[in-house]
Amino acid sequence: MSDLRRINELPTLPARPLNGHKGTFGTAVLVGGAVGGSGPDHRMIGGPCLATLSALRSGCGLARLAMPEPLLDAGLTIVPEATGMPLPEHADIGNWVHGLEDAHAIGIGPGLGRGALVEGLVGALIEWDHRPRVIDADALNAMATGGMDRVRGPVILTPHPGEWRRLAAATGVEGEPIHAETRPKAAADLVRRLDVGGGPVVLVLKGAGTVVTDGAQYWRCAIHEPALAVGGSGDVLTGIITGLLAQCHPRNGEAVRDDRLDLFSIACIGVQLHAMAAVRWAAEHGSAGMLARDLVDALPGARASLGR
Repeated sequence: MSDLRRINELPTLPARPLNGHKGTFGTAVLVGGAVGGSGPDHRMIGGPCLATLSALRSGCGLARLAMPEPLLDAGLTIVPEATGMPLPEHADIGNWVHGLEDAHAIGIGPGLGRGALVEGLVGALIEWDHRPRVIDADALNAMATGGMDRVRGPVILTPHPGEWRRLAAATGVEGEPIHAETRPKAAADLVRRLDVGGGPVVLVLKGAGTVVTDGAQYWRCAIHEPALAVGGSGDVLTGIITGLLAQCHPRNGEAVRDDRLDLFSIACIGVQLHAMAAVRWAAEHGSAGMLARDLVDALPGARASLGR
């Protein structure tokens, strides 16, 4: 890995301005909820709701929950702090995506389901480089099965090893995503294969010793907390990173600012915040039995421990 530089120091999270308001801290849109192809009795409401709550707990000013219309009211009862946005029909995908111009970051994938509509929605968003996006879970599976072998940044992909293998098989990348010594190269090689240019692409390879890379450099999370081995914890990470992107990523057309962070730095901070929240919960309760909602609730304290 001589061409892959290791970063050991965690980037610093910018201080929040005392005169900040909702717009200052950005709008995050979270997209999911079993759209198309999952059957009428297959409902996945929890994932996008957990991601939306996590975006808010990470500190963003506003969150929008985008779900299939039959599920949206149920989702908003779980996250009444969010506003709702129905997902489109096939013919309306293009107009729907361009309706996201007032958002500052988009996360897609938790509980999204599978099928042609999902592939169309994911395909439109991975090419829509107007806003930073987080691609997770079923959105990654749609990429692997739908022939989407290039993405336009700014994009953060968040696969676990199984999702990494599916993407790697679909794009001809070889590697081993589980062993500690091979994870950085496996993650970096996939980034290099997927990045079409025109904007940064970052990959977060989840698991013990989560690796973050942009293909040229990597950072490894030193926290290993088995409490995170629970359904929904990945959805929480998607929400955290999307919320941080809404707050900290440079916005189109604004002047250069010292309190903005690049995509790689935001991904590293998001991973660390996620792990620290689990550590805080485990310190009181032990390393088994944590629910994803417990992780969400621990986020503000974990963020405070980062000094911001």
